[in-house]
Amino acid sequence: MDSHEVISKAVEQTSFKEVAAQMGVSLSLAYKWSQPDEQQGSGTSNPLDRVRQLFEITQDSQLIQWLCHKANGVFVQNPTSGGPRGMELMPATQEIVQQFADLLTAVSKAASDSRISLEEADHIRSVWDELKRFTEGFVRHCEKGEFSHLADEIKTHRGFK
Repeated sequence: MDSHEVISKAVEQTSFKEVAAQMGVSLSLAYKWSQPDEQQGSGTSNPLDRVRQLFEITQDSQLIQWLCHKANGVFVQNPTSGGPRGMELMPATQEIVQQFADLLTAVSKAASDSRISLEEADHIRSVWDELKRFTEGFVRHCEKGEFSHLADEIKTHRGFK
């Protein structure tokens, strides 16, 4: 979805008039944000495109993290590729299970004294984020069909066609 489409959909929850008034911009400008930008249509560079441009210039993910925080969320960057090179199905599956076990261990250990310190919460967060990153890589491999050949190899090995 393009940024102007995201804005258009978001404004369905309220109105362009309300958005313009709350943001201190003209109604015309608010409407233009929901159209393709000047190079493609009659719109203008919208706030989402401007934030994306700021990120591309600075390469500072704190910008995105701040937005996620304001939306009561957290930013976890996807792996740059589909996942670790040479990822094989069973070892990758076992790694996900192990990382999930590590997460449960971190939670259990932190909660053993019926409280969780900020340091323990930070550790839990880092283990959780690593699990999400690795699992995202695994899912990307699945989506690319990079594990599909294994099912054929298993069938051939077992004498099925």
